Amino acid sequence: MAKSPITIGCCGFAEAQDKYFAEFPAMEIQQTFYQPPEVETARRWREKASGQFEFALKAWQLITHPATSPTYRRLRKPLLEKARRRVGCFRPTDEVWQAWEIMRQIAEALRARFIVFQCPASFEPITENQSNLRQFFKRIDRGAFQCVWEPRGKWSPEQIRRLCEELNLIDGVDPFQRLPSWGESQYFRLHGIGGYRYKFTEADLCQLADWCQVAPTWVMFNNTNMREDARRFVKLIH
Repeated sequence: MAKSPITIGCCGFAEAQDKYFAEFPAMEIQQTFYQPPEVETARRWREKASGQFEFALKAWQLITHPATSPTYRRLRKPLLEKARRRVGCFRPTDEVWQAWEIMRQIAEALRARFIVFQCPASFEPITENQSNLRQFFKRIDRGAFQCVWEPRGKWSPEQIRRLCEELNLIDGVDPFQRLPSWGESQYFRLHGIGGYRYKFTEADLCQLADWCQVAPTWVMFNNTNMREDARRFVKLIH
């Protein structure tokens, strides 16, 4: 149905690893956001997957989210009080740079194609946040990785487009919420219409396929029914 290449997968292992690697061509690792695995673990995932299998990973919350986020409860070792004031929001601190270095090592072990930086709604388009965002992406060594920025909250399409163009970022979106404002390729993260428990209808998947015709697109399902919805979308496309 779609003319441009489409890569379909799930955000996280939706089934046993061997089965997942055999069924889907790609996935977005979620564990890296909450508590990064050891680099050796990432190497084992790479070895178990086929050479054609592609990985993306979600950047550690220490880079994007302030320590007040409830997601920090999943850290194995709580942050010291001093560090809590220095993490998140792309702040130019040692803690954020160290978190990036861990992400870089894991991404290299996976030979990942994309690193996804999802921001909370509290990361608003104030001057400080925009300055931190610029400093971060201008400083890091991206290597062969493509960086996906998924802003939330009060960012306007024009603000997103301008920053993505300036910093060479892919505008990561849930297309059922808004369509990308910039980029020669698309990265879709499907969170479910109205909530994670949503099951996509046939009409939804047909609309999704139409959006994928515009440019090469990664479609990563991130709802509770992600495995079945991804399977149905593969069947629709092929």
